[in-house]
Amino acid sequence: MPDENYLYFGDTKNMPYGEKTGEQLIEFADKIFRFFESKNAKAVVMACNTTSAITYEKLKDNYNFKIYPIIQSVCSTIAKLEGVKKLGVIATPATINSHSYSREIAKYNKEMQIFELAAPNWVRIVEEHRITQPQSIMQVEEILDIMKGFEPDKIVLACTHYPYLINVLKKFMPETKFIDPSLYFAKNIKEDLTKSGLLNNKFEYEKFYVSSNPENFKTASEIFYKINELPEVVNL
Repeated sequence: MPDENYLYFGDTKNMPYGEKTGEQLIEFADKIFRFFESKNAKAVVMACNTTSAITYEKLKDNYNFKIYPIIQSVCSTIAKLEGVKKLGVIATPATINSHSYSREIAKYNKEMQIFELAAPNWVRIVEEHRITQPQSIMQVEEILDIMKGFEPDKIVLACTHYPYLINVLKKFMPETKFIDPSLYFAKNIKEDLTKSGLLNNKFEYEKFYVSSNPENFKTASEIFYKINELPEVVNL
């Protein structure tokens, strides 16, 4: 959606979310949504699997914009993938403990077997640019060795950080085995905005905000996107 105007908030002060309690995550998400509301956002993308799992159902009706949660948005597509009878899900501990993927997929396909597995170290490996270090590769291999015992047809990389480990992951399992749910997510959002008559037709601006460490965020974000200006620090 290149013509959309974007506001991006990175909660750098409180990351990683996968280790936080449900009460903390609800508090963080509510403050961020209130911030977006003050900026007159027309829709908010909840790109984080952990917050989608823990906070969406509790907060979804509290604001004057539509919220797109990644888990709830993509599970209807994943549940109907042809030839997938056994699905692995690798995510943060909070997402796994919520069993959100199992619950959401069961709404569309009760026959699909789901094996959920937490990878608590993977977010930090990506954030700290340690992807190629031997210890990081070993930590990735340890998780995949457990997953292999389930013999999944496909594996959902159920955290925004995990697809950036693909060059390591494919050392141990075929790259075609892994699903990056963000690809389905973006397509679903575009279709819904179009259907609702909300799709923008002229790009004007993008603005980045963080809760701390703007320099670190700017450096870390270069993995996936080039930010020209230092993000603005906002204390929520």
